[in-house]
Amino acid sequence: MAGAAIGSPRKFRLLFLCTGNSARSQMAEAILNWKGAGRFHAESAGSRPAARVNPLAIETMRLHGLDWSGHSPRSVDGLEREPWDFVITVCDRAKESCPIFPGQPVLAHWGMPDPAEVEGDETMKRAAFRVAFLLIARRIDLLLALPIEKLERLVLQEQVRAIG
Repeated sequence: MAGAAIGSPRKFRLLFLCTGNSARSQMAEAILNWKGAGRFHAESAGSRPAARVNPLAIETMRLHGLDWSGHSPRSVDGLEREPWDFVITVCDRAKESCPIFPGQPVLAHWGMPDPAEVEGDETMKRAAFRVAFLLIARRIDLLLALPIEKLERLVLQEQVRAIG
């Protein structure tokens, strides 16, 4: 696990990966940084970043009280050289193209349908984003409930994978 400075509280670094980094991974980053503030620092990236964050993802976060102030979709390129405690993929395509990360971070896959791919009217699309947001938030609640500091790495990895 990546270390913190002596005397400072332990903050875990977590990277959420998706294909486009425009919806699920952006929401996951924002939710974890909000709910896990002080304990976690989350970032997100994509294997093939989209041109922009999906407006419905931003709208959904705001409707749930999260003022999104994130970043444009970005590539995972270069992030694989940074020290991560956790790397979590949230789509199957990102799982398949996940790079090798040094330092043995806990790897998990929390797959879910892409709300940006839902077809239909605006009501159906908004509902898909709401469902994705709530699923991610629930999984993050389960992650935050784990006694991370007390679990051995393999047990922790098994527990984090089970959340997905």
